[in-house]
Parts: sequence; C-alpha cells; structure tokens
Amino acid sequence: MKIGFIGLGIMGKPMVRNLVSAGYEVLVWNRSQKALEEAAAGGAVPSDKKQIGEEADILFTMLPNSPQVKEVILGADGLLPHMHEGQILVDCSSINPVASQEICRALSEKGIHMLDAPVSGGEPKAIDGTLSFMVGGRQEIFDKCKDILLCMGASAVLCGDVGAGNTTKLANQIIVACNIQALAEALTLAQKAGVDPELVFQAIKGGLAGSTVMNAKAPMMIAGDNKPGFKIDLHIKDLNNALDCAHSVGAPVPMTAAVQEVMQWMHSHDGGQKDHSAIAEYYEHLTDITIGRTKE
Repeated sequence: MKIGFIGLGIMGKPMVRNLVSAGYEVLVWNRSQKALEEAAAGGAVPSDKKQIGEEADILFTMLPNSPQVKEVILGADGLLPHMHEGQILVDCSSINPVASQEICRALSEKGIHMLDAPVSGGEPKAIDGTLSFMVGGRQEIFDKCKDILLCMGASAVLCGDVGAGNTTKLANQIIVACNIQALAEALTLAQKAGVDPELVFQAIKGGLAGSTVMNAKAPMMIAGDNKPGFKIDLHIKDLNNALDCAHSVGAPVPMTAAVQEVMQWMHSHDGGQKDHSAIAEYYEHLTDITIGRTKE
C-alpha cells in the first residue's frame, strides 16, 4: 500500500516519520524544499501532487486552514484531477466542518471517499506517535484507515459523518484554550499572593484541577519556555472556526470569545508564533510580574 502525505510542518513531519517507521511507503509533498529533504532523509519519497494523486491508495493532508486544504485538493493545480475512484483522502487539518463537507461532496462525485481526522496532542505527541484522532466519515472507510491512524496516534474515535471530526476538534480547542487561560490566571494569582507557582502546580496537579493541559503547560509558563508545540496564531485560527461554527448553529460560547481576545492581544504584540501557553505573558503585562521568575 502506498500512502500520500501533503503538509510537512510541525505536525506533519513526525507523522510521516512514524508511518515510515511502521513500514509504509510514503509519498510526500510540501511547498518547502527543505521539509522535503528532511522527510527524504527519514525514508519518505519526495513526490509531486500529480504522482501522489495517481499512485497513493490513501492520501493524507495536514495543512494550516480551510483555504489551504481546498486549494491543495480542489484547486486548479490540486489533487482531485489526478485522483480516481476508490481512493481515500484523510484530512488531518483542523478546519471548519462546513469546508470538510464541501470537499467531501466534490470528492464523492468521482467516487473518492473522505475522512476528516484532525488531531490533538501537539508536536510532542506527534513525535512519539500518541496523537488522538477525532474522525468524521463512514464506518467502513474508518475501519480501513484505523490501523494506519494508530501508527501515528494512541487513539482514533469515529465521531459521526464527515464534519464531525472537525466539530469535535473545535470542542477540544475550546477546552484547551480555556484551560490554558485559567492556568495562567491561577499561577498569576499565586505569584501575586507570594506563593511559589511551582509549588502550587505540584500541590494541585493530582487533584480535580489536574489535567493534561496543566501538566504540559504549567512547567512552560513557570520556565518562560515559549518554544511552540502549538502556536498562538494556529489556536486563533481554530477559535475563529469555533466561533463561526457556534454562531451558525446558535451555540453560546462567551468563554471562547474571551480567550480569543487574549490570544489576539498576543498576536498584536509579536506573540503569534509563540506556544499558546505564552498567553501567560498577557497577565505578566497587566501585573508587571513574571510567573515563577524574577522579572528582568
């Protein structure tokens, strides 16, 4: 079986590495030549969209947002003209569910199947192959792809028809964003009250407030480590999609809107390329303290 993979960014590159390690032949394409060379060094086969569309049995895309996914698949120089009946496209990008459904309709006209399968876990879990896949599509298509997904992840759950995967991802991103903001507020409170944020983290992480988000992001906030596992600008994109979806279905999301404003402030103050845990800097700006460290 040949697998095609388009999009070799922070997430796509380690995902491809895990597919190669599992023994699959993986044809890859990316706009950046450097990313292609790095993938080739890891055993992937540099290709173009035409070759991937014609030869791959299952095609993966891992791209920034809806416009990029639509361009790569449906654009004039896209995959669709080269694809054929019976192939499966698995879009792992985090995009608007409406866009997923639009792409699925275009593919189905040629007898091509689709899953939307966004992931959670960020770069660390992409590297160690323990991502969580939230999948939308038909059961029989999911069953054909599940073992491949589990080469890159620890779980893959079918959540409904196409679009359900990205709806689930939007819910995930709301929860993660609100957790990060709450964590930043809590550690700021501790610091302002004269209590060591590291000790607060150690004391509460095993209780009800403990979470995967806290375990991953509290040490980064305390150390001032802003190296992106997931960039603020990408989270802004996801929350924009969440707000659009919520408005279209009439779901109230006031907490999402609030944390989106904090992230937008970070973007406007040169923080968009930092890890989303860096929203702690928003509180540091307001309070003139630095969580866990002496302000320089």
